[in-house]
Amino acid sequence: MASLRDLLLAVIKSLFRGRSFLQALLAFWTTSTESSPTLREPASKDGSTSISDFLAKAESLLLDPTQPDKRRALSQKLKLEFREGLLSNPACMLPSYHTELPTGDESGQYLAVDVGGSTLRVALVDLKGRGSSGGPESVIVSIDTFNIDNDIRALKGRAFFNWMAEKIYQTVAKDSRQGHCADDPLLLGLSWSFPIEQPAPQTYLLRPMGKSFHAADGLLNQNLSSILQTSCLHHNLHVSLSAIVNDASATLLSAAYSHPSTTTFGLILGTGVNIAAYLPVTTISPSKLPPRPQTLATHVVVNTELGMFGGPSLPSTKWDKTLKASHPRPDFQPLEHLVSGFYLGEVARLILVDAIHETGAFGGVVPDSLAREYTLDAKTLSLLESDPFHFQTLHPSPYPPSRTDLALLTSIASLITQRSASILAASLHALHEINLEASSPQNQPQKTTTIAYTGSVIEHYPHYLSHLQSYLDQLTLNTPTTFKLVPAKQSSVLGAAVALACLDKQSTRS
Repeated sequence: MASLRDLLLAVIKSLFRGRSFLQALLAFWTTSTESSPTLREPASKDGSTSISDFLAKAESLLLDPTQPDKRRALSQKLKLEFREGLLSNPACMLPSYHTELPTGDESGQYLAVDVGGSTLRVALVDLKGRGSSGGPESVIVSIDTFNIDNDIRALKGRAFFNWMAEKIYQTVAKDSRQGHCADDPLLLGLSWSFPIEQPAPQTYLLRPMGKSFHAADGLLNQNLSSILQTSCLHHNLHVSLSAIVNDASATLLSAAYSHPSTTTFGLILGTGVNIAAYLPVTTISPSKLPPRPQTLATHVVVNTELGMFGGPSLPSTKWDKTLKASHPRPDFQPLEHLVSGFYLGEVARLILVDAIHETGAFGGVVPDSLAREYTLDAKTLSLLESDPFHFQTLHPSPYPPSRTDLALLTSIASLITQRSASILAASLHALHEINLEASSPQNQPQKTTTIAYTGSVIEHYPHYLSHLQSYLDQLTLNTPTTFKLVPAKQSSVLGAAVALACLDKQSTRS
């Protein structure tokens, strides 16, 4: 007789052979009852819903946007929103001062800091140049990683930057090579996973932040460079914060440094989601392009702040509306609510709680550990989708889950991430069409559009990458365009170093 694990894995595999969730679950029940006559779907109580009916409803609501025609329609709606953002919205589609991508010959050692949604990284990066005879073109000499939990996210204003400065000091103090003084400060590059506005070189204005961070409280529109340098001085650490890039822009710069074919998109999908795009300057309103020394530039790296888009164009279920109703900034990042790792687990938790109440799954009792908001994160959801037998360990229940309960759980998890991948594919396709339509005949994008990606969800969540590639392929069917997804590991710190190296090269040329 097949083991419980083998049976459940067979169900999961069937999901990716094109069968619907309901078909897969019913096949699972059939197989299970043949080998174990005692296993049955829990009998519905008066007025309650069967698990199969609940899943059918959830599948209809969540997978409807993944249908090819719906995905293409969403792409067209997003394209209109993106165009409007490029022309008039000061909070998104933020052009940088990077009008040229790195050539790959930039070199030097740099201190790089990456502030993500859940992690702070401080690294010493050695850029050797593409084609270096001594090995890879870039090496992370040393790196320290610090967790950003809810207590750190709650730090307001300068308290957060003082915490950052303390961690930077701890890392630098361990490396005797990193000498510094007031007359010779350390060159520091920062990858910042939140909106910033750059109206002039070396001016990086702090904008409102998402993901429950309060670091911008009381500091809006102040220069992020000056804020962090002042905090570092409190630790007697002299730094010159010469380059700040968004994490998605860092991914694009990092990948372009290593792979010259990467000339279009940098994608982040972890705690948050964002895309950096190398777009023609003609797509952007002159009012959003302050005077720049490179007056003949044809393209510029744009931080899209993707999470801010979507609004009424996005699909919305009752679970999405529940999440939005309890969110402190419900309309700030509508697309991020449906796509990013910070929210995937919470939407799945809301669906699972409903399923337990409506169907009597898991004994009809919600585990205490899932009774509160945001107690199911994407990392746990990823683990449960690949091996749901961990559920009882991670979220103990007075009623040990049956095979049917676990099949319900994995179905919910996969439904959520397929919807996420479909919306992300539509976003990339919309940006590609803007680039294609604005490019001159002699500067048409390559037929293969390379997307450099990084982030915990896209790198580690089961089947997410394959779903995204499949949805992109469907959007470009019968067209000359193909999308190629390429990994860009540690791109945030590498990209911050590359941004510094590009500035060094520019100053040398001038």
